[in-house]
Amino acid sequence: MRLVNRTALKAQIGAVGYARLPGRAAIDFFECHDAEAWGRFVGSWDDLGADLYMADGGRYRRRRHAAFRVVDGVAERKPHQPHFQSRDYNRLNGDVQRWFMPVSEAVASSPVTRAILRQCGLLFTAVSGRPADQPWHVELHQFRIEASAETEGRPTPEGRHRDGVDWVLVMLIARDNVSEGLTEISTPGGEALGQFMLDVFGDAVFLDDHRVLHGVTPITPIDPAAPAHRDALVVTFRAQPVDAPAG
Repeated sequence: MRLVNRTALKAQIGAVGYARLPGRAAIDFFECHDAEAWGRFVGSWDDLGADLYMADGGRYRRRRHAAFRVVDGVAERKPHQPHFQSRDYNRLNGDVQRWFMPVSEAVASSPVTRAILRQCGLLFTAVSGRPADQPWHVELHQFRIEASAETEGRPTPEGRHRDGVDWVLVMLIARDNVSEGLTEISTPGGEALGQFMLDVFGDAVFLDDHRVLHGVTPITPIDPAAPAHRDALVVTFRAQPVDAPAG
């Protein structure tokens, strides 16, 4: 196990609005070293439901969704609810309450999920300067983007964007027979800040959603005759008032 310099991580996010961790370092950062739990977590991406809300008519995206309340690193799952973004943040699919298949209870209660929510909650609380007892509204998304010889897969069909939250974690789960899929980071004014590949399991990027836009270029299959997909975990954190309703 390699210790992650958390002070440097927070400083980088504060300086440029995002920070990357390579896969092994990200796994160490989350402080969950249960290999069997990680195996079950990754395997759950084989059981996602179709995203039926794509305004471009695409059927290349599969996903599950869950919401949590996180306080001082402790996560409590909320009742299943729709995912909503305004068109200010999602020009393609905004202003629609989108009901996706819920994240399975096995994944929601997994030690992997709990470790990710805990460590992200503590990191984002620290870099925000918020009191530890202030809650976060957290949404967890499991994504699989599929590509074929006939259809490219678009991880972010809305282009470079904000999610309309405070903080975002994007973590690569798998790339299978996939080329391209570059992560792009820019300022809201369009100035490029970074372009890189989340390439191996665990590669992660932490984003200040107020300061940067993010997007991923379309993917295509390396072997057009074989299945191709890119799996990712996206977790968003939005400050929730102490007296806000639980839903």
